[in-house]
Amino acid sequence: MNNIRFLYSDSIKTFLEKENSSIIGTMTTNVHGNIMTTTRESWESEVKIMKSALKQIDNVDGQIIFEYDIPRLGKRIDVVLLIKGIVFCLEFKVGESKVHEEDIDQVLDYALDLRNFHKLSQEKLIVPILIPTNHKVRTTDINKSIYDDKIVNPLIGGEDDIADLINDVLMKYPYEEEIDANWVNSPYSPTPTIIEAARALYNNHSVENITRHEADKVSTDRTINYILDVIKYSKENRKKSICFVTGVPGSGKTLVGLDVAIKQTYQGNDEPVDNESAVYLSGNGPLVAVLKEALAQDNYKRCREAGKNKKITDSRREVAKSIQMIHRYRDTMLNKIKNPVENGVLEIDPTKAIKVDESGYAEVEHVAIFDEAQRSWTHKRLADYLKRGGTYGNKLKVPNFPMSEASFLIWSLDQREDWATIVCLVGGGQEINTGEAGITEWLKALNEKFPHWNVFISSKLTDKEYAEGNVNEILKDNINVTYSDCLHLGVSLRSFRAEKLSKFINELLNFDNEASYIYKEIKDKYPIYLTRDMDKAREWLHSKAGGSERTGVLITKESARFKPLGIHVLQNGDENAIHWFLDDKQSVNSSNYLEDAATEIQVQGLELDYACVLWDADMRCENGKWRYFSFNGKTSKWNEQKGETESNQEKIRYMLNAYRVLLTRARSGMIICVPYGNSNKTPSGYPEDKTRLPEFYNGTYEYLKSLGIEEIE
Repeated sequence: MNNIRFLYSDSIKTFLEKENSSIIGTMTTNVHGNIMTTTRESWESEVKIMKSALKQIDNVDGQIIFEYDIPRLGKRIDVVLLIKGIVFCLEFKVGESKVHEEDIDQVLDYALDLRNFHKLSQEKLIVPILIPTNHKVRTTDINKSIYDDKIVNPLIGGEDDIADLINDVLMKYPYEEEIDANWVNSPYSPTPTIIEAARALYNNHSVENITRHEADKVSTDRTINYILDVIKYSKENRKKSICFVTGVPGSGKTLVGLDVAIKQTYQGNDEPVDNESAVYLSGNGPLVAVLKEALAQDNYKRCREAGKNKKITDSRREVAKSIQMIHRYRDTMLNKIKNPVENGVLEIDPTKAIKVDESGYAEVEHVAIFDEAQRSWTHKRLADYLKRGGTYGNKLKVPNFPMSEASFLIWSLDQREDWATIVCLVGGGQEINTGEAGITEWLKALNEKFPHWNVFISSKLTDKEYAEGNVNEILKDNINVTYSDCLHLGVSLRSFRAEKLSKFINELLNFDNEASYIYKEIKDKYPIYLTRDMDKAREWLHSKAGGSERTGVLITKESARFKPLGIHVLQNGDENAIHWFLDDKQSVNSSNYLEDAATEIQVQGLELDYACVLWDADMRCENGKWRYFSFNGKTSKWNEQKGETESNQEKIRYMLNAYRVLLTRARSGMIICVPYGNSNKTPSGYPEDKTRLPEFYNGTYEYLKSLGIEEIE
């Protein structure tokens, strides 16, 4: 059975009767991609050890699950046993003899995650067991954990101790209620715990790395209240509604989304209100990772200062309930559909999902907030992805998938039988990846597949940077559309010294004559300088940033010739983004070291105080127009991208948007470095470096200087 939630599951009786090779074969088939030899060897050891242990337990009956995925968290438990009303979660350390504290934390985390995120585990006794297979001493005292009286303190033992540990638990807790037969398909459902850090994010401005600003909250409060009114209307009238919120870069769209999620979930109480939950979702991995870690660190610090005994992992878990990756949410819903899809119509497979009251087969939240909704995938990209079997960690292949990501996300909320509200936070002109559909796909899906949904739209969504200015045309026959100025955030909180920065960048990129006038208006409050020397750019950044203010270098992903300037690209990965944005100035992994530059992918949705935008030869100004180039490392040549095909036109749009993103990341000021290039000649008269000829850069430098941007000495 191919299931996103586990690699193998069976009754213990059947497991004991099956050949080991058959079990390993099933696990191998269900995992996505190639597996390492060491992973397979670990599985083989675990299967052998579990068979030996379970044979020693009298009248054992229940279920065994290998590699069980905790819904929407991306974590996998090595083995879960469901025996006599008790959930055992086992973490193996094959070949280990020593017990490490981080391993104990890991298995306890699994138990707490089940308790917090797994609906059918919330009232069950959960027993975490750590198994360093060569360990010689086992736990003899079985006690409830200080974290939760339904969780046992982690038990520890070697491979020969497993049966005794399980028997000890069964003897101590003989009267546990039976576990639901559909436990493996349990809905995601967070338990009622307050998210202190997320509240502090907006109300107290305590997480300086993310939220420090001086602008007032009039604009954001108006937008938040409007959305909450739409949610209230939807609930009272049992309607499905969708809101599109627009905003200039840095206007606080993410903050609005988080605030709506918290206000809707808690509604002024210290505990969440039953059946009122909301979740903030984003497809931006670095944004989610950095935001969650910043909030978790803040939460941890506050709790420790208040004398609370809390670990950083506890804070991370609390934050994770309301801030999640959109792809995990999407893949959880994908796992519920009938596969293969017949006649282009999605249907729920009742063998893979549980129908829960009025939520039907949907997820637990009534309200889903999709940040950067313009980045949702096109039908082609999603269909190709699922055709290959591309969901997180599994071979969940869905051939001929019929929907774009936007359409599928609306469909997911539409599965509720009572009411639902979607909030789409939209950045104009910020599609920066191939396969991003923009906002057009959402609007077309509402027209064609969900005409019963009420649509509340920012009046600014009709501007040219959204859906290429075709919003009115797309929605002209939709009778359920309401336009409102309240759904637009027009003030940049990021650039608190210069509300007109976003307009200046738009005019600059569009060669509008207004750009030079706007620059004169903002330069005293928001310094923007020009240089051709990267060392001078670094000096400027160091001179400007004080205290905890953050600096960094930014480049586009198409940039290629930055190494001669002493710059490297920040490697992909959430952990790298976390260090870059959150580590202090003493860390070489910090943005403040000005060695690793972040791209538009890594920095979108986040911010710095002072930034250097390193302008490479990928986008060049010549004769009042932009020319676009991609670098071929094999030939050491820049190849021009011309808008002769739809694909090239799309790439050109993304390259322009990349600079739009980079030029709007700094809150307090920025410096633009357009290198000189290399004018040196070899003895035979040829360019020393043909990839960095001065003419690649001079036009851009002259254009920026013509706008009045002052060059530093």
